[in-house]
This record gives sequence, C-alpha cells and structure tokens, in this order.
Amino acid sequence: MAHAATAQSLKAVSYADGQQKLNGLVTANTGKKLPGVLILPAWMGIDQEAKNAALELEKKGYIAFIADIYGEGNIPKNGEEASKIATQYKTDFSAYQKRISLALEQLKKAGAKPDKLAVIGYCFGGSGALEAARGLLPVAGVVSIHGGLSKDKARPNGKLNTKILVLHGADDASVSKSDIENLYTEFNSAKADWQMIYYANSKHTFTNPESKDYNPEMARRSWQHTLLFLDEVCK
Repeated sequence: MAHAATAQSLKAVSYADGQQKLNGLVTANTGKKLPGVLILPAWMGIDQEAKNAALELEKKGYIAFIADIYGEGNIPKNGEEASKIATQYKTDFSAYQKRISLALEQLKKAGAKPDKLAVIGYCFGGSGALEAARGLLPVAGVVSIHGGLSKDKARPNGKLNTKILVLHGADDASVSKSDIENLYTEFNSAKADWQMIYYANSKHTFTNPESKDYNPEMARRSWQHTLLFLDEVCK
C-alpha cells in the first residue's frame, strides 16, 4: 500500500460501551449503501497501518471503520502496557467480541450494507478477527493478518459460520506449531470455509512499514490476497 494516509482523511466517530467512551475512525460516506470492512488494529491501538488500510479500502469501493477496542484513556504508551491490555481482551474474549460487535454497528450506521460486512485485523486485531468468527458475529468473512492464533485449551471448539482467511508470516516466532495444529483442528471440526497462506521470510509484523521486520513484497502480496477475499465475500 503506497498510499500515505493521514488521520485528517478519516472522520472521528465517538461511540460507547456502557460508560466507556470509544473513538473510532471511518471513511467518507458517499450517501449510498456500500460493502463494509471493519478494521481491528494492532496492540498499540489505532495506528498508521490501520489508517492506510481504511483509505485503500475506500478507494476499492468499501466503507471502512477502524475500531477502538481499548477505549478513551486506555491507549498503551509502550509495548509492556500494550501486552498487558491486549492479554486482558484475549483472556476475556467475550468483552473483545462485544467491542467488535459495537464497532460493526457503527460501520452499519456509516452506510455499510448489513449483509456485506467483513472484518480484517492486524496482530492483536488478527486475534480479534478470529474472535468475530468464533462469536458468530454477522459478517461474511474475516481476515487475520499476522494475528495471534492461540486459543485457551479450556474453550471448546464451536460453530464457525463465516469464511476465514489467515495470512501468516512463515517466520513468526510468536505462533507455535501447536497453535497452528489446534487452529486446523478447530476449523476442520467446524467444517469451516477457511484458507491459510504463509509468507516466506516474514516475521510477525511483516506488513507494517514502521516495523523493522517489514517485508514490502510480501506485504503487497498479502494485501492483494486480502482484497481478493473481500471481493469474493462482500461484493
């Protein structure tokens, strides 16, 4: 994605989960119903990669909404804080699913077609994309982009009604072989429509231009795979 997005290109949207104020971003509303994509950002909260994705999706004919999972006053200042709060939501997955669901409602309010919705997520947000599928949220497809792939062993495998695309760096040290094997088992026991693509010479944050592990060729390729999938499920 060569497009250099700025926060000023996106409209701020305030919404809430009970007393917790949430601050998302949305692309322009053209006045007509369009397919919608919810973007779940990485563990530091709404970042440039999420903004870039939203504006690229707008150019492709989607309404895109970037979710605020943590809420106002809870944005981490460093990796240690990010790890702590992200772990809270991975553990309390129902709270994560609720925040995703609330953001989907905002996406629909912005003009997205209710039957043409998808979720994409990066890193922590990639874990959230899988939680959207596990929570049976009303979306046509989810994309996990170098997301965390583990699930608590105490959680039973359940239904998975939506289409699933997992984009994974082949050298991602944060994901174990057992995580992947368990994911295969979960997907297959649900008879899910799923696909997983590995990217060579790619570590955990290979799609993020601000990361030392950025792999521009594989980032470009994974974005094309994302667009191909969204075109199938949403248009």
